[in-house]
Amino acid sequence: MSAAASALVLGLAAHNDPAETMARAARRSYGPAQNVGNGTVRTYITVDEKDGRIPVEIGVALSESAMNNLPTAASAAATSDLAAHATMPMVMNMYLLDLPAQNPTPYKFVQFDWNPVGHEPPGIYDLPHFDFHFYRVPVAVRNSINPTDPQFASKAALYPAEQLRAPFYLDAATPARASAGAVTIPLMGLHWLDVRSPELQGMAGHPEAFKPFTKTYIYGSWNGEFIFDEPMITRAYLMSKKDATDAAVRDEIIPVSTPSKYGLSGFYPNAYRITYDATAKEYRVALTQLIRRD
Repeated sequence: MSAAASALVLGLAAHNDPAETMARAARRSYGPAQNVGNGTVRTYITVDEKDGRIPVEIGVALSESAMNNLPTAASAAATSDLAAHATMPMVMNMYLLDLPAQNPTPYKFVQFDWNPVGHEPPGIYDLPHFDFHFYRVPVAVRNSINPTDPQFASKAALYPAEQLRAPFYLDAATPARASAGAVTIPLMGLHWLDVRSPELQGMAGHPEAFKPFTKTYIYGSWNGEFIFDEPMITRAYLMSKKDATDAAVRDEIIPVSTPSKYGLSGFYPNAYRITYDATAKEYRVALTQLIRRD
């Protein structure tokens, strides 16, 4: 190994402490913006202030005005995509967001969804909310998740290996198989839910622990691999950050359960972040505390 390579390895190892990495975040670059509501939505990446090869956070920024006049039905741009969602009873507005040119993360793009009436299951996720799908695969792979593929059923049935699964996570098909039957969602994948999530406790037989959905963190898989990480947050909860007087509430960092191994080496999150930046006048939802994983 060359001296330069050795220095890089040592540098990466030195930045595996999430607290230290967060403290050194300084440089933020944005991806191209798209119109949503009365404002815009765009991705961003922050990197270490001294070494741009070390990512700290990858996120989505919504301008303050984007929260107003949000569409109430599928946008024309999303119609062709939504046609493949024939089995999914929801009204969803979908935006595919490019990441910044400087991208030292394993993520390829973000699918941002606005669900004005929420989606199934009723009584759990049927509240107006946003989905932030951070995909680890190219758009072409996501587009291939289509029931017209002769291999769709076999690929959908192939689950990731145990060591790739985060503790406390079960595939969303598990409870559905016992009732209505489940399918991998076209153009997305199979969703995996944290069984400790408060909004799931009624379904899990613990009604005393149930709390209405405000935020949750989901993993998505396809063809034996996890392909996306997904914070899912209600519009009301995201907007509440603007008026929060407690700094820890306004800038909230939520730890996530992580697997012991990843299919592809790279920088992955130990937490996700929900915040409002009063200076930039934007709401941000991000995968944060990125550290090197193998």
